[in-house]
Amino acid sequence: MSAPTLYIVATPIGNLKDISLRALDVLRSVSLVFAEDTRVTAKLLAAHGITVSLAVYHQHSGSQAIQKAIQALRDGQDIALVSDAGTPGINDPGGKLVHEVVQAVPGAAVVPIPGANAALAALSVSGFPTDSFIYRGFVPHKKGRQTFWKNIAQEQGTQVFYESKHRIMRALSELGEVLSEVEQVARPLMVARELTKMHETLYRGSATEVRTLLEGDKVLGEFVVVIGPWRATSR
Repeated sequence: MSAPTLYIVATPIGNLKDISLRALDVLRSVSLVFAEDTRVTAKLLAAHGITVSLAVYHQHSGSQAIQKAIQALRDGQDIALVSDAGTPGINDPGGKLVHEVVQAVPGAAVVPIPGANAALAALSVSGFPTDSFIYRGFVPHKKGRQTFWKNIAQEQGTQVFYESKHRIMRALSELGEVLSEVEQVARPLMVARELTKMHETLYRGSATEVRTLLEGDKVLGEFVVVIGPWRATSR
């Protein structure tokens, strides 16, 4: 008898076709899918003709959701975890579920089903060196915000972070200011908007230049910011 399995399934970040055949096979085969938002996941499943039971698991879920997953595995069921978009466990609480499952059901298998990831998609078209890079997640709203920018300015390699449409202009202004303080005002950026979607757009230039480009466009969607490496020859 095979071990019960928790599948960590990557889902599209925009275009519904960006899901692997293997991911679809897994979602068809499991007994239960834990989703960040069951409404979002239901649309994805419906688009591919998949019917499966859904349960909620997100950052505000209590121990009850985790215990439900653990019990399902103890009962010998295969289950899957998905987020609204991208790869679970990256900048979301999926890692906590995996940790609890490994501790509580040591005989269970945890299997990654790789796929879309916004940061990696943006890096792949940035043109910046990616043999080494720093992923910084979302910009803090309040606490730790200034430290976030200072850490970026102190790191000279490629970096990537996420920002929403509501704060992207402010983020670029603050980033431009902190880079100016350390004489990196011309440091190259690439900002990706609405990756894989109809209005996908890439903006390239300094923080100030990209901000100007966005001022002349509709600031809609989600944004990935890739900061290129700083070198003395760039001055």
